[in-house]
Amino acid sequence: MGSPASNGFLKQNNTLFIRILIISFLSCIPDRTNLCSNLSLATQAVQTKSNSSSAIPFSLETLTLDGYFSFENTHHAAKDFGNTNHFHPSVILYPKSVSDIFSTIKHIFNMGSTSALTVAARGHGHSIQGQSQAHQGVVIYMQSLKDPRIKIHTGELPFVDVSGGELWINILHETLKYGLSPMSWTDYLYLSVGGTLSNAGISGQAFHHGPQINNVYQLEVVTGKGEVVTCSEKQNADLFHGVLGGLGQFGIITRARISLGPAPKMVKWIRVLYSEFSIFSRDQEHLISMENSFDYIEGLVIINRTGLLNNWRSSFNPKDPLQASQFNSDGKILYCLEMAIYFNPDENNIMNQKTESLLSELSYIPSTLFLSEVSYMDFLNRVHLSEIKLRAKGLWEVPHPWLNLLIPKSKISNFAQEVFGNILKDNSNGPILIYPVNKSKYVYQILLSIPISDLRYIFSTSLLSYCRWNNKTSFVTPDEDIFYLVAFLSSAMPSSTGKDGLEHIMTQNQKILNFCAAADLGIKQYLPHYHTQEEWRDHFGPHWELFVQRKSTYDPLAILAPGQRIFRKAIPFL
Repeated sequence: MGSPASNGFLKQNNTLFIRILIISFLSCIPDRTNLCSNLSLATQAVQTKSNSSSAIPFSLETLTLDGYFSFENTHHAAKDFGNTNHFHPSVILYPKSVSDIFSTIKHIFNMGSTSALTVAARGHGHSIQGQSQAHQGVVIYMQSLKDPRIKIHTGELPFVDVSGGELWINILHETLKYGLSPMSWTDYLYLSVGGTLSNAGISGQAFHHGPQINNVYQLEVVTGKGEVVTCSEKQNADLFHGVLGGLGQFGIITRARISLGPAPKMVKWIRVLYSEFSIFSRDQEHLISMENSFDYIEGLVIINRTGLLNNWRSSFNPKDPLQASQFNSDGKILYCLEMAIYFNPDENNIMNQKTESLLSELSYIPSTLFLSEVSYMDFLNRVHLSEIKLRAKGLWEVPHPWLNLLIPKSKISNFAQEVFGNILKDNSNGPILIYPVNKSKYVYQILLSIPISDLRYIFSTSLLSYCRWNNKTSFVTPDEDIFYLVAFLSSAMPSSTGKDGLEHIMTQNQKILNFCAAADLGIKQYLPHYHTQEEWRDHFGPHWELFVQRKSTYDPLAILAPGQRIFRKAIPFL
């Protein structure tokens, strides 16, 4: 059911509305939303409307805003971290209030299908395939939205209220002042809250605390109709679940209430090496299935990386320097298991005992045990140090054709044998992360920690919703409880036509995807990118119909997140 403003618009334009309705019916376009079968269709649709909509962005100037629109110098919004797609918007909105955002979207919604104008929310611009871009549309620069400021609430169930454009690094700085912090992180903290919650937010803590989308109590969302909606597990739950992992398709996250827990002060950081993938994966799966394991578990694939141990000496110390100096990989692919235990200074003895006990259960190469102790802040912000170094060398703003896959446990050995042993056996152009998560273990661990006598917690729907990888959200994973995240974090050298060039890396990525399809591994893409309707349908599987239904409900004109290339705005034949 439309809003009063949209109903008024339709009444004043009955003839146009009837024509659009007839065309939509004849074209089998539900709720005036089209599936975008490929990028060229979306671009062609916008170009078809360019003559009739050229003046539309300037009608936005009639809006009363706390922030402002910029119609000049919009080129930077046509670039993201991936640096492979460049779609220029017509205007950038720098909002100071949520009112700026919903007024803009409401204005565009009231234009109806006669306008090709779309809207993309841009956090820190860390998307890979142009997902935060809007060709000839409106890009909302979410970092300028400072309301609400970071507000921390202490108590039995502490939480923090933040703007959707806030960066996780700023949240960490503020919550640590209270001895608290979010419990689930991404590896890189210079990302926006709205950006990661629109995907999932996974890293080495996810096996223990779930992804970031499972650590959210409440959201404020501006839908594609220009409506501001507060939602949670108990209030507007369908929108809440849809937006989490929803790739920005149903609404723009303007505020999030994120759960907090006690923050440790120190981290014992450990790396060990394996030469056999089967032993490496067995140990990883063992650790994530334990009741009292490490706090963080990830892994790395190291292909022909010379001088590895020497490179680590700046951050890690070998437990046995003599043995470490004699280690020789014999040219084999190596697998690094990376682990961390969080602790406070007065728990040092207990932490060391736990570390020794856990390590004794593993079968790594003994001479490759490296350890370090760093602050909690330095550990969580570790990737930023690499960013600083790469920026100094001019190697940060290069193309990043990343490929992130979720692979069922039962298929990971087949995947590793072909991809690491054949497709990538000669070289890699960046880190390759690999680690498992266990969806079923999360709820089990939480329930074990709840006193049996406290029935109000055991039967609390809201608590149980955060105790698992909630299958009500839009985020899709492989069917098995245990699956691996494998991330190929490649960097391409500009102008190179060799193995470190963009074309070679993208061809290599496609070979990996082709193998996964041919071998029927049942993978899912994380941070997905597809070109056709059939590919998106396959990605969502049995969740596709619900995804389309939610799009029709919350963004019926397909205004939001055009850069995902899932839907395109309906263009009537006038």
